[in-house]
Amino acid sequence: MMINQASARAHEIACRVERFVRETVVPFEHDPRLGTHGPSDELIAELRVKARKAQVLTPHIRDGGEHLSHAETALVLRKAGLSPLGPPALNVAAPDEGNMFLLGRVASPAQKAHFLDPMIAGEARSAFFMTEPAAEDGAGSDPSMMRTTARPDGNHWVIDGRKAFITGAEGARVGIVMAMADEGATMFLVDLPDPAIRIERVLDTIDSSMPGGHSVVTIDGLRVPADQILGEVGEGFRYAQVRLAPARLTHCMRWHGAATRAHEIACLYAVRRHAFGQLLVDHEGVGFMLAENRIALQQAELMIDWCASVLDTGDMATTESSMTKVAVADLLFGIADRCVQVMGGTGVSGDTIVEQVFREVRAFRIYDGPTEVHKWSLAKKIKRETLASLEKMAQ
Repeated sequence: MMINQASARAHEIACRVERFVRETVVPFEHDPRLGTHGPSDELIAELRVKARKAQVLTPHIRDGGEHLSHAETALVLRKAGLSPLGPPALNVAAPDEGNMFLLGRVASPAQKAHFLDPMIAGEARSAFFMTEPAAEDGAGSDPSMMRTTARPDGNHWVIDGRKAFITGAEGARVGIVMAMADEGATMFLVDLPDPAIRIERVLDTIDSSMPGGHSVVTIDGLRVPADQILGEVGEGFRYAQVRLAPARLTHCMRWHGAATRAHEIACLYAVRRHAFGQLLVDHEGVGFMLAENRIALQQAELMIDWCASVLDTGDMATTESSMTKVAVADLLFGIADRCVQVMGGTGVSGDTIVEQVFREVRAFRIYDGPTEVHKWSLAKKIKRETLASLEKMAQ
């Protein structure tokens, strides 16, 4: 089958990424610098030096800032995800990947030079400050509940509030802060660290792959120059949608790679381990679980590629990304769960990355919108469409 020139380019990049992850990144999976709050910045810096030398650093963004298409990015990020350490090593991890995409679309030339270029070069990590503590009825799955405020003060804006589950805040150099102005939600670009942004604590969470972990943050009298507003005042929710739909999908891409690797490990275990007089894989219960994994991986890949193709038309793909996020998160969790089950005690140990993949994809069913919120949004759309159809029939 012939592939177009763009796809040929993406396949070549994906092959180089896969080789780098398997040969260079995987040996670091038991490095002592991997902690409960993610890999250390020292470890990430070391791996990025290697990635830069191998010409696979930030592989989805070409010279001059040109992004691969979403379909091409899917090929590359699935390979980057073959190790949980792969995305941060290659500079394609969340939240940086989504933040780079947003800045590429919305930031001014001066803002790109100051904030975006160091991120693309792998020299700066970033954080996206939107979610707020539930105890304060702050913005979680419902951003309209945002309590963080922004008020103009001369040629600056002053921001006050608290944020929670802020991925990568500890150690980040670039911040995108969402706050409510009189005109509506607004995004601000911030140099980090800043004394007005204080990390209260880094949460202990089920996942452990993202540098800096997830923090609770207090913002007290943060002064931001007016020229560091991202886009226009009051347009924060619209810009969030520019970021969120592709970011949901790239999460799916990366964790598809991790689930693929977990399945590979479970298959190797099943064809080497003997139990009750035969290879484990020859027991129907085990063989069927591996077969279900193969089916689920293919289904997830097709959903990802379908949503990517919609995004590549220029559509916001809000509905498609919600559908894909729900389906892929559930499919990948099922795969990881079956891998653990196939491997028994070894599956719940830290001897392989299988137990980590299980933890990571479990968290993914909540991150970037819980499954139930996406289903609720889809149900509202179904209701609107069905009622509109009834009204049309009645005319």
